[in-house]
Amino acid sequence: MDRLNIASGGKWEDIVGYSRAVRAGNMIFVAGTTAYSDNGIVGINDPYTQAVYIFKKIESAINEAGGQLKDVVSTRMFVTDISNWEEVGKAHGEFFKDIKPVATMVEVSSLIDPGLLVEIEAIAVV
Repeated sequence: MDRLNIASGGKWEDIVGYSRAVRAGNMIFVAGTTAYSDNGIVGINDPYTQAVYIFKKIESAINEAGGQLKDVVSTRMFVTDISNWEEVGKAHGEFFKDIKPVATMVEVSSLIDPGLLVEIEAIAVV
């Protein structure tokens, strides 16, 4: 089976030892992705803006691995406050309204930085 590791260049990838995404055969797995950019956190106190930024990062990783957003079959969304589910769900719908992957959203007690409100994983089959 062929394997392709996709890096985003983030400093934590080498320190922690992970890839932004991995393509194994016809499957693409995208790691938990947050709204962290080179300039810091995008969308402080705004779960919708964070989710949109994250979905764009996920799409970029999937494209780099040879897939397209339409290939996504599963998403997992982790939120620090489940009362924000509608804002995160709205962002999900803007990217996946016609694709309709299986989706899970769960509340977690915290993410790696207190300013991060959302983390999302995705799986695609190409």
